[in-house]
Amino acid sequence: MPLRIAFESGQPHSCILWGPPGTGKTTIARLMADAFDAQFLSISAVLGGVKDIREAVERAVAARDGLEQRRTIVFVDEVHRFNKSQQDAFLPHVESGLFTFIGATTENPSFEVNSALLSRAAVYVLQPLGNDDLNQIVLRAQGIGAVPAIDEAAVDRLVAYADGDARRLLNTLETLSVAATAEKLDHIGDDWLLRVLGERMRRYDKGGEQFYDTISALHKSVRGSDPDASLYWFVRMLDGGADPRYMARRLVRMASEDIGLADPRALRLALDAAEVYERLGTPEGELALAECVIYLAMAPKSNAVYVAYNNVKSLIKSDGTRPVPMHLRNAPTRLMKQLDYGKGYRYAHDEEDGFAAGESYFPEGLESRRFYEPVERGLEIRISEKLRELRKRNDEAKR
Repeated sequence: MPLRIAFESGQPHSCILWGPPGTGKTTIARLMADAFDAQFLSISAVLGGVKDIREAVERAVAARDGLEQRRTIVFVDEVHRFNKSQQDAFLPHVESGLFTFIGATTENPSFEVNSALLSRAAVYVLQPLGNDDLNQIVLRAQGIGAVPAIDEAAVDRLVAYADGDARRLLNTLETLSVAATAEKLDHIGDDWLLRVLGERMRRYDKGGEQFYDTISALHKSVRGSDPDASLYWFVRMLDGGADPRYMARRLVRMASEDIGLADPRALRLALDAAEVYERLGTPEGELALAECVIYLAMAPKSNAVYVAYNNVKSLIKSDGTRPVPMHLRNAPTRLMKQLDYGKGYRYAHDEEDGFAAGESYFPEGLESRRFYEPVERGLEIRISEKLRELRKRNDEAKR
């Protein structure tokens, strides 16, 4: 591992530590400072600003030029909270080697850290702690007498409650220790644990990477026609505190993007589910959303409308403003009629089967373009048959 090599070689390097809370980002930075006998300066991007950066630079210069000639490690917690100019303030000092920069973030650095700073720092991804790791923390806490003996079932609940976050687990153990001491307990059972913790809440950042990863998993499970996985991710989001109204809006999007005209009822069902939730609220209204999730997962899939829309949008952005053909223009005044507005237009209702075969509704130069290509699934099978027939009649009329 590059970090291990850096520790063993005695050569620190600037890096970004990216991972969820409680995975040891701050601890790694402090260990690095200890290993290199470096001055450790910590800045919180939530509370700090340019003044703190300036002070860190001054202290780094003093440490470098002092009698001990010590290195400096500047640790910036929640570095994604700094704006572009604040992040840029580190660049010249990182490049000059004045200090080693270590940033910690719970957000994807690709989006939250300036590319200039990112290019000068290695990125290390820290994963949530596994259950075995968290169990070890509980055992060690019991081993040193920090907490009373804990039932196996209670330990399992504690580990699930921590959700991969060691800091959260340690804070919870401390809370339990205080409560157990106050009640003079020498043993912690699952029932008592539930009473102390109250309703179990999962770690869930409603605006962060985990949130968008989870909604992505839901969307892809629906698109992949897996009702069980779809329902799992849906409930995971609700359990994590996602707004059911946001979930309802996402379901409407899925119905239009991934199902479309293969089953037009899906869009109506998504809108109905959203309305039911507005009437009933939580928790009763969530059942209607769950019903919609399963329906969308099992519905035939088509992105034909989505693809066609994006193709037309792309053309419009790159193409010039083509004039509307004269026969398609409206002619509400005598002057417009004299200028041939609407001349030659064929009224479809007067044609055989209500279809003016051979008529063109495109601007000049785009007559042969085709954007919508229905798939052979669900209702679009019938749409496809109808479209082939109409296009065939158009081709025959133009010969």
